[in-house]
Amino acid sequence: MKTMRIHRADGAKPSTEWSQNAGGRSRPGRGPRTRRTTALATGIASTLMVGALSGVATAGATPAAAKPTNGRVDLYTPTFSNPLNITNPLFPKGPSKISQTVALGTEPDTKLRFEATQLDQTRTIAWNGKNIMTRVTSFVAYHNGRLVEVASDFYAQDDKGAVWYFGEDVANYDNGVIKDHAGTWLAGKDGPPGMIMPAKPKVGDVFRPENAAPLVFEEATVEADNLTVPGPSGAVKGAIRVRSVLLDGTVEEKIFAPRYGEFRAEVKSANELYFVALAVPTDSAAGPVPAELSALIRGAYRDFGDAAKGNWVRAARTTDRMNDAWEVYKDHHQVPSLLKKQMNDALKALGNTVRAKSSVAARQAAIDVSTATLDLQLRYRGQDSVDTDRLTVWKKQLQLDTAVGDAGAIAGDRVTIHAIKARINH
Repeated sequence: MKTMRIHRADGAKPSTEWSQNAGGRSRPGRGPRTRRTTALATGIASTLMVGALSGVATAGATPAAAKPTNGRVDLYTPTFSNPLNITNPLFPKGPSKISQTVALGTEPDTKLRFEATQLDQTRTIAWNGKNIMTRVTSFVAYHNGRLVEVASDFYAQDDKGAVWYFGEDVANYDNGVIKDHAGTWLAGKDGPPGMIMPAKPKVGDVFRPENAAPLVFEEATVEADNLTVPGPSGAVKGAIRVRSVLLDGTVEEKIFAPRYGEFRAEVKSANELYFVALAVPTDSAAGPVPAELSALIRGAYRDFGDAAKGNWVRAARTTDRMNDAWEVYKDHHQVPSLLKKQMNDALKALGNTVRAKSSVAARQAAIDVSTATLDLQLRYRGQDSVDTDRLTVWKKQLQLDTAVGDAGAIAGDRVTIHAIKARINH
């Protein structure tokens, strides 16, 4: 499974909200998921190969680091009469249920950003003698603002209401160049699909979201249900807490919440944590884009240009007006806490770099303010519309990285632009 990662904007740890991550990988949507694909540990290869690859209805074996468990709820052969109708509230799929999710978090020395976008696209996967239509989610992950992963995930709901994970196509990046495709797997080719969410999960339920060793493996146990958790727009009832053990023995704790899916993830051994900062349409707000958010994006673009020209007097005036607009917006609107922190940090950095007359740093801070603003505008605008403006921001990032001469960043910017264009086209 997969993990999410943060974009170049802000930085500090999430304050009072959430985080998300997963072993094979976690993500919002499937939820976010941290990419943590590993080679099969020595000594457990043969055991896992016999059990995990033998089919959905075969229990198989647990990784050596995991304790034996009971209560498997995925030991049946699912049927899929209407696989695209994913109505499971704890794993919402389809553009009408979840259009886009932004998750933010941290791990040591790294800011994480994950963008999961539900595409109006399907993929047919041959499994168990049948062709199963699946929904496709686009997943893009950033570490400290640099692209690290682009992937597509495939899901379908069975006739009992459980959601199954049919695999993912993964490209992992390093300095803008594909490093490998670790984590890629496909049901029917590499193993069976994995149950990613039971129809009605309850405490004690055990299931395997990924069951294709030696490529991927995850066994999840529901440890608590009927939870109320703090969400971007207020309290969310009916959540569950899940403990997952991955192929290499890594333990991940996750929260799944109605109308969000994977909502929070933590790998304590790696000091990694991320939360859903915003999901639309779940956290959409009524009405047009507030004037203050329009003023913030215009000001960020203006500061980007003025910092390049060394027009520091005008840049300082613009930044002051942006701070005023932000204060007004916060006074009159409920702002998701992670997005509030992201904007506070970005505006503070912009003010400091403008006062220091640091051209490169001020331009980067203006880009980060733009990113934070578009995350907030996502509440009022369609995902495609915001993504179109994200292309503008990434083109400015490309301009800045070109001016600095950072070849790896330039290559990554171009891949990011292509990935955003691809999800708009779908």
